[in-house]
Amino acid sequence: MRVRSSVFACFILVCEVVGVALFLRGFFPVPVKSSFSSKSRLSDLPAEPLAGEPSASPHLAVRLPQPLFRRVVLMLVDALREDFVFGPSGGSDMPYTRSLVEKGSSLSFVAKARPPTVTMPRIKALTTGSIPGFIDVVMNLNSPALLEDNLIWQAKTAGKRIVFYGDDTWVRLFPKHFMEHDGTTSFFVSDYTEVDNNVTRHLDSTLKRDDWDILILHYLGLDHIGHISGPHSSLVQPKLLEMDDIMKKIHSSLVSKEAEGSLPYLLVLCGDHGMSETGSHGGSSEPEVNTALLLVSPAFKRKGRLRKPAVVEQVDLAPTLALGLGLPISQNSVGRVIPGVLEEAPLRDQLRFLHLNGHQLSCLLRDSMADHEKEAGFEQFRVAEKAHGSWMKLYLEGNTSEVLTNMGKKVLKQYLEALAAMSSALSKQLGKYDLYSMIAGMVFLLLVLLLAMPEALSGTATVDLPVLSSLLSLPFYLLCLLLASVHVLVCTSAESSCYFCSLSWGLVFAAVAFSSAMFCILISVATRRLPLGPTIHGKSPMRSSGGEWSLSELDVLLLAGTVAHTLSLAASSFVEEEHQTWYFLLNTLCLAVFQDVCRKYFREERSSGDDDEHLLPSKDSHSSAHPKPEMISEKWFALATPPFTLVCCRLLRSLNQTGVQWAHLPDVSHWLNSSEHKMVLSLLSAFCLLLIYLLVQRRCSLVSKVALALGLLGVYSYRAAVGNVLFPWQHSGRTASKGTVEARFVYVFVLGILFSGTKDLLRSQIITADAKLKSRGLWEIYSGLVLLVSLLFRAHNLPVLCCCLLIQTLMARFIWRKLHYDAAQTTIMHYWFGQAFFYFQGNSNNIGTVDISVGFVGLESYIEAPAIFLTALSTYAGPLLWACHLVCYLSSERERSPVAVSHGCYCLALLRSVPAAAYIVLVTVLRYHLFIWSVFSPKLLYESMHLLLTAGVCLFFITMEQSHSSSKS
Repeated sequence: MRVRSSVFACFILVCEVVGVALFLRGFFPVPVKSSFSSKSRLSDLPAEPLAGEPSASPHLAVRLPQPLFRRVVLMLVDALREDFVFGPSGGSDMPYTRSLVEKGSSLSFVAKARPPTVTMPRIKALTTGSIPGFIDVVMNLNSPALLEDNLIWQAKTAGKRIVFYGDDTWVRLFPKHFMEHDGTTSFFVSDYTEVDNNVTRHLDSTLKRDDWDILILHYLGLDHIGHISGPHSSLVQPKLLEMDDIMKKIHSSLVSKEAEGSLPYLLVLCGDHGMSETGSHGGSSEPEVNTALLLVSPAFKRKGRLRKPAVVEQVDLAPTLALGLGLPISQNSVGRVIPGVLEEAPLRDQLRFLHLNGHQLSCLLRDSMADHEKEAGFEQFRVAEKAHGSWMKLYLEGNTSEVLTNMGKKVLKQYLEALAAMSSALSKQLGKYDLYSMIAGMVFLLLVLLLAMPEALSGTATVDLPVLSSLLSLPFYLLCLLLASVHVLVCTSAESSCYFCSLSWGLVFAAVAFSSAMFCILISVATRRLPLGPTIHGKSPMRSSGGEWSLSELDVLLLAGTVAHTLSLAASSFVEEEHQTWYFLLNTLCLAVFQDVCRKYFREERSSGDDDEHLLPSKDSHSSAHPKPEMISEKWFALATPPFTLVCCRLLRSLNQTGVQWAHLPDVSHWLNSSEHKMVLSLLSAFCLLLIYLLVQRRCSLVSKVALALGLLGVYSYRAAVGNVLFPWQHSGRTASKGTVEARFVYVFVLGILFSGTKDLLRSQIITADAKLKSRGLWEIYSGLVLLVSLLFRAHNLPVLCCCLLIQTLMARFIWRKLHYDAAQTTIMHYWFGQAFFYFQGNSNNIGTVDISVGFVGLESYIEAPAIFLTALSTYAGPLLWACHLVCYLSSERERSPVAVSHGCYCLALLRSVPAAAYIVLVTVLRYHLFIWSVFSPKLLYESMHLLLTAGVCLFFITMEQSHSSSKS
């Protein structure tokens, strides 16, 4: 079966996407869960230990300490960093809360949240006490119901009446659990006022009532302000003062309703995650993981001075609240009770609380680790439990001596040490890898890549796939038998459940047959390509006519740079600062291109007339003797392009600080976004939009030119509406709006330009083979994409888009075409530029740098599909614009062979596949590395998403190659 090489490349890339998806399914572990009953119940709780008794007496077996609190109010302020409360500005930003911290009956802590620091996994951690898997970042967009054991379910089962107002993620996680609720969407980040007013409007009436036991309030405004303008915005202090007033209102109401002789209340103020210096979250930096935790209750000692807050884990709140309300601890909790909460309780109750927590952790440890008995914490708990039994025996005998008190304090200390050790051991484990899925996905990916590489290095336009002969060959049946045997062996001997083993046998054997057939076909294709004989139909770009390998200096640089970048991914520091690698490679590429330009225009212009004519082709045969003025200007433009590109890249590096080490340093974007420089930002934005129009409109039809001009005017109007820039007649104090009308105005012109370009493409491919019509359609689609990106980019990032278009224009006109670079070299250069511009935008390998606010441009409410599309497009705008420009450039170059588009597609697929495959191998080897979840896992998600987008671009390549072939014929 003969297929075009671009179709073959796209098929290989889709197979690699399947392999990566399979690897991700095994790599992101299933969180540690107990295999006992699905929920903890009071009947399952152990008896108090008693020395000399094989089983506790009945009255001890059912005894639970009296709950510590009657009512609990949980006030969760999204993105409440610890320095917002405990920092130097806390006294002025939250004065009442700070007075409670310094002088009130309260306990203050810095609660450390584990990455990923996004809302839904943090809510899971707060309510279950478990550490959610990293894949919950994806689930954060559409939270399903939480089925595992959790505090909300336990409270509802115990008859507690729960009222909730705030982020509707709670309503989706806990459906039918709340007696009363009112949810607000958490994803419409442009709103930071109404989203909190919708919570506060219920507060007065609810606080006056006595028909609830637990009140949960989740305020989102502070987080939305962070996404819009960062933690140092002028909007932050008014919002913190608003939260402080609410805290004062709740506390005053609880104090006024405090009855003599009844159980005290508990008021909890906490954050689900912090906020980075850029205002985002999701990563593992200190500002993102350090959150404020304040517990206020008359049950605590009144403090006389400010003390440095102690550090606890965020998951510790779940067992603390459970025991404080007299509820069982969730089975999957890895947290330990906060000791300060128990200080005023009787010693017997303190020991009983710690024993219950220790029993739950020891059961989870036993269930999740085969060699749990070797864990120091497990043994410490057994020792403490025995000592507790001895203390109980003396206590029940009526011993009231000081020896009993000292012995009890010793047991208390033993329990605390055991809890800390067991909690640490469980937190480090996080979950169990599905090694079967990981290895299957990795082997599938590597074999597909290695077997397809010989075909990628050839220059043929078509690939002959021996499908029938491979299916009838003996190796196919042997491979089927081998893979089926491995599957049966693994599934019958595996101690832990595997994803593949849960599938039906018919589906598994169908996958085995497909994999075996594909491997046999690829092996047949590869073996034909490996003996490099003289019968190759197309000429490889890296081979001379004599059959020997011939690499230019630029080829060596491109190959060495790509390989070096792939190897650098093995180090966590290089992953965190990957932008530095691409900046260095791009600068080196510009110098190498500059050397080629100098060689062309200076050294080789003294060559013979024939060589001169070959190097500088001209329509006039006598032009070499008397060069025209336009050729002289062309020469100097070509010489100026690499240095100009270097200057642009240096300026863009200063625009957005990214990475980890220097991300906190001020950059040009912070300067531009400050309120006193808004006029400068306005002038810069207007200039960039004008330059974008001049660069893009040259290849568009008249209608598209008009649409593009009106669309760019709408972009500026949108930025003025949301308060980023100003019109000359506009006052800076004008209240900002959401800009919904202006954004939709731009969307109309984006769709119109895309429709016009698609119409021209279809006409050139179906009705008439017109190369000019096809080229115009391609560039119109590209201009529509540019208009959409200019709308999504923040105002300070418009210079990035402007420099991108300017470099593309100069390189295409004076470098790639004039120096006769082949499709492979041009593709690699586009790929390098795309990677560098990904970081010029301010992106990094930290999930916290993803700007989710662009997902709601022009939307009144959260709509999942458009939000995901717009966010992905904005994040990967750099690589996508350069990849689309590559398609347009190769397809519109009439001098190139029909194989050029196909070869470019194959090179792009190979460039994206090699790092992804190598990184998967590295992640497998480093799966127990200290930074596996904070550094390597986010990068794995970025690589997977980039591979998926590349597959989509290659599909576009296939369409363009068909059109190219039609126009050639």
